[in-house]
Amino acid sequence: MSLAEINENVKLAREYALLGNYSSAVVCYQGVLEQIKKYLYSVRDTSLLQKWQQVLQEINEETKQVREIMATLESFQLESTPSKPSSFGQENDIMPVHVEHRPSPCVPRKSSGPHKESKGHGNRLSAGPRNQPRPSPRVVNGEKGKPQKGKEKKENPSKPKDDKNKAEGVETEVKRFDRGGEDRDLIETLERDIISQNPNVTWDDIADLEEAKKLLKEAVVLPMWMPEFFKGIRRPWKGVLMVGPPGTGKTLLAKAVATECRTTFFNVSSSTLTSKYRGESEKLVRLLFEMARFYAPTTIFIDEIDSICSRRGNSEEHEASRRVKAELLVQMDGVGGTSENDPSKMVMVLAATNFPWDIDEALRRRLEKRIYIPLPSAKGRVELLKINLKELELANDVNMDKIAEQMEGYSGADITNVCRDASLMAMRRRIEGLTPEEIRNLSKDEMHMPTTMADFETALRKVSKSVSAADLEKYEKWIAEFGSC
Repeated sequence: MSLAEINENVKLAREYALLGNYSSAVVCYQGVLEQIKKYLYSVRDTSLLQKWQQVLQEINEETKQVREIMATLESFQLESTPSKPSSFGQENDIMPVHVEHRPSPCVPRKSSGPHKESKGHGNRLSAGPRNQPRPSPRVVNGEKGKPQKGKEKKENPSKPKDDKNKAEGVETEVKRFDRGGEDRDLIETLERDIISQNPNVTWDDIADLEEAKKLLKEAVVLPMWMPEFFKGIRRPWKGVLMVGPPGTGKTLLAKAVATECRTTFFNVSSSTLTSKYRGESEKLVRLLFEMARFYAPTTIFIDEIDSICSRRGNSEEHEASRRVKAELLVQMDGVGGTSENDPSKMVMVLAATNFPWDIDEALRRRLEKRIYIPLPSAKGRVELLKINLKELELANDVNMDKIAEQMEGYSGADITNVCRDASLMAMRRRIEGLTPEEIRNLSKDEMHMPTTMADFETALRKVSKSVSAADLEKYEKWIAEFGSC
């Protein structure tokens, strides 16, 4: 995690708040708070630690203000529901318009009086009250806490309204998925798989695969931007399966979805949903989807899904494995209803596999879009070379088109391995025959050696492709029969 990422996420949160997209702003703020808390563990300088704690407090106050605005808007909606003409006066009729154009809550960062309670609130994704205590429920019940005493005169003109908003703001602040009891440990296990930080993978970092990127944007991004359009028969896809040989960019596409789409992102593997205790695995599956609906809009990414939901009915299948598959299928069938009427409550399952022929038929039906992620084309190989070599100094004789032509049949991972091996060739030549002491004493200028065309040719002879023609034929045959692009 870098300070640049924290800075970028703070800017994004404030931008969402300025645009009035308060729910997305809160999600970004929560990610920033979690990032800062993790960064604090690595800080050893006391003065620097105090400065970061002050920043954490200020971000907490900004988050509190955004939540208070959300609570205020919700209270207006609740008041307007019973009777439209009689319950609103002349002044209240124009209030929704006034609140909609309210300025960003991120600007007045100096205000610390009525918002001091927010210091105790952590991120909704934190594992518990490890660093900061949660607020007393008595504040919600209307009692005035000690931090309020010195502020009574200043807040008298609007005291009843402010007290109401504060109570509602605190209720929104502590909104966190918590079933309590014996399920609490399982919930914390799943919360560790929520990606709150930014994976920093954009669509531009992925060469080629334009059709796959277009489909993922249509399945995740557009329903958020055009909620009125994606209803009824045009409801969002509830499942997308990415099929292809290893190393073609399936996991990278999922990271780009997490970066670009700004939804709550669960990165789930088979180990996440596996427990040695009887009945806990299927309970983890149920809790995962309940949490996804609670934090919606959500994307659940399941890598190597064939390891979780392989074909049922085999003689070697264990009873516990069959129960987990059944629970997964039941939960996926219940996901679609959450997004039919409100795309902002959308839960989409994004899955990837190298063995699509091993997937259960019922799961294949629930993953409505099945797309093929092929080996990179000639143009894609050139783009991959440019992406991998953008930080490397190349000699004048390097011809990327010629290198890409020689790498036909290579996957994206294979091309990365060729570039990495070629980048080390100059260093290997330089240290050949030197003693360990001489290697340690080499200066930075002496190690400044550009990579040449000969280095790439040597690397190509050492690194072979990892996907056979027979494997490609199996993928193409499966996608021709079951694909849904």
